[in-house]
Amino acid sequence: MKSIPNLISIFRICLVPVFVIVYFTDARDIKFYAVLVYAVAGLSDLLDGYLARRLDAQSKLGKLLDPLGDKLMTFVVMVCITITINKPIFICAVSIMAAKEILLGIGGIVMHKKAHAELLPANRLGKMSTFIFFIVCITLMLYRDIPVIAAVILVSIAILLTLVSLSSYLGMYINIMKTRNDSD
Repeated sequence: MKSIPNLISIFRICLVPVFVIVYFTDARDIKFYAVLVYAVAGLSDLLDGYLARRLDAQSKLGKLLDPLGDKLMTFVVMVCITITINKPIFICAVSIMAAKEILLGIGGIVMHKKAHAELLPANRLGKMSTFIFFIVCITLMLYRDIPVIAAVILVSIAILLTLVSLSSYLGMYINIMKTRNDSD
């Protein structure tokens, strides 16, 4: 029972290539099916988190798999949308998303090595940022003919939230590292 949340996270990671195949398939109503795959991934994220808490099945592996599945799916969806729409703001969004995750990854490794701390838990801003990107991606997939200005505004809001989220994680990181340095 305790491995169920991890299996759900692995399932979500396996949905990433499924999404790409569905997204780029040239068939009628395909955007609906791409959104459906993305929505199933989003629901699986809620389910694995709920079950991990409910079954007291939180694990180190789960703490890695869960955010990996979330970030990988959202990143791949944004890359697919960027390929389709091909506007500079989308390239900027993908670049900022990648930079944020790389910085958080490096920070997590440094924190673990130097402060023997675990990964930073997701905070409200991080969850909100992920949710907003989820809504923006679904909107862009369902309304591929959306006016460019509307798409730019949506993506800009998501980017801004991502940067605010990154700054909050940076603050948490600095506090943990400062506490570690003060105790040395």
